Amino acid sequence: MTNTSLSPRRRALSWLAAGALLSAGFAAQAHDEVTRTAIGDPKFPIAAAVTVPHGYSTTYLSGNLPDVANAQAPKGTVEAYGNTETQTASVLKKLGDTLKSLGLGYGDVVSATVYLVGDPAKGGEIDFAGMNAAFSTVFGAPAQPNKPARSTVKVAGLVLPGALVEIDLIAVHRHGGDKAKATPDAK
Repeated sequence: MTNTSLSPRRRALSWLAAGALLSAGFAAQAHDEVTRTAIGDPKFPIAAAVTVPHGYSTTYLSGNLPDVANAQAPKGTVEAYGNTETQTASVLKKLGDTLKSLGLGYGDVVSATVYLVGDPAKGGEIDFAGMNAAFSTVFGAPAQPNKPARSTVKVAGLVLPGALVEIDLIAVHRHGGDKAKATPDAK
């Protein structure tokens, strides 16, 4: 059936439908970048939400634990791995090395989960500020402004005695091996 055999009303509806499909295609092309919705405090190193459009591959990075920071300290102690800020920096360095080996970077990270153990030096409370201080050096920083969505969970303990921090990440990149284009936070 050709367009000319349709009634004028159906022909108009058919043209409207074609226009809507064409518009949807243009809209999809306009939104083909990862978008990050800003959280209330622009200095906070996380996004309220991150939206990943069709056409991206997802890479899940397993949880990482800190490396020994003080080899002279007793094995399996907080002193051996350092405080929460030191441990967070160590874990992020390891995750950054993994990202780099995959052709990715911190700007490609869309989600993070941080597990914190209460610090004995802080009466068993987590050192959220210490974790955020290290986290802010790689996310939402001038050199790398992209911020992931993040959850932070207080846990009773981790598999590594003395560890106060474990972090896992989710990163995305365009299909076909093209690295995801960095997009700054929405204002």
